[in-house]
Amino acid sequence: MNDTGNIEKRIKRHVQGKTHSFFISTLPGIEKICFNELSRLGIPMADTIVSNGGIEFSGRLHDCYLANLKLRTANRILMRLDTFAASNFRQLEKKLIRFPWELYLQKNALIELNVTSKHSRLIHTDAIAERVKANIKERLDTSADESGKNHKDADRRIQQIFIRAENDQFTVSIDSTGMLLHKRGLKIQGGQAPVRETIAAAILCLAGYQPVEPLIDPMCGTGTFSLEAAMIANNIPAGWFREFAFMDWPAFKASRWKHIRREAEKSLMPVPVYGPMIFASDIDPENSRKLQQVIVKNNLSETISVFSSDFFDLYPEKIHGMNKEKSAGLITLNPPYGLRLENRNSIDTLFADIGKKLKKDFKGWKTAILVPDKHLVKKFPFKITTHDLFHGGLKITLVVGRII
Repeated sequence: MNDTGNIEKRIKRHVQGKTHSFFISTLPGIEKICFNELSRLGIPMADTIVSNGGIEFSGRLHDCYLANLKLRTANRILMRLDTFAASNFRQLEKKLIRFPWELYLQKNALIELNVTSKHSRLIHTDAIAERVKANIKERLDTSADESGKNHKDADRRIQQIFIRAENDQFTVSIDSTGMLLHKRGLKIQGGQAPVRETIAAAILCLAGYQPVEPLIDPMCGTGTFSLEAAMIANNIPAGWFREFAFMDWPAFKASRWKHIRREAEKSLMPVPVYGPMIFASDIDPENSRKLQQVIVKNNLSETISVFSSDFFDLYPEKIHGMNKEKSAGLITLNPPYGLRLENRNSIDTLFADIGKKLKKDFKGWKTAILVPDKHLVKKFPFKITTHDLFHGGLKITLVVGRII
């Protein structure tokens, strides 16, 4: 083991002072949207590669901080630590014994291992994990608890190490994010099949959401569309209200992180003087009440107006506070498939009624609707386009269009 007095210099040279390879994990189908987000951050894009389920890019440690803070459609960001070949456990142990874990993990780190193997001779993932845990324990003199649940200090962030073996090639990565990035840190309430914030951000992009136009979220549930749109409208970074795993890295520079947040704060948009432009409602008053609590807690009352209403009783011109001079905007719908609309027991009937309601009362509006089965797109009597997305491991269809 190297002298601990020399670790700080090694961290500056090998972690803080170097360019690293990062992998942004996204849901399938929204990689290009995330790529466009990344390109707007000022990070060099020459070595950036878009692949199925993610984006690879090169950058410095502070680029990783920035990407975690600002990307709305990313799931997590991994930093690649090493790649090597090993076709038996002796080779694997030989590679691991020289690995400098002390540069990436605190001595008392809570560690969780994620091991996968594909087309490799070392296929026993538990056996691989045992070797890695033993190596970390020896190198750091830590228990390397896989779950972190047995540690007395529950406030520390778990450090996830990803080991991927493919064709006898091993890739070692560390998760810089912690809780997945759809965890914005705003809401604490749950709901029935809520759409993830990362999907909501992608949907708003695909639907052409413009903060200068009103947005109606009439089956809001937990309010994901409304809250995500409010963050976009106020230019609040996606990770503004949360913390990240990299904040417990030995290489973490608190001063650089504070600088990045100060620069982001300069871009926050002032509250518009013309009042809320986002209108959230739900047939369940309790959903509306909980969402209102989140809005007040996060100082978004001037951006979002909440009320309780059945979607089929809703008319844009009757919404209190709606800008009458420019009323057409975007309406987002994640229907509950009959769960909250008890008088409509058929999914086909529900979506047919939604299509009729939109055509009758929302002429000129853009719309974004999530449907559970592609045959339901025929229920909308106006011109639409569709996008395939994945939500909760299931393939769903997004319908976007303008109601004419």
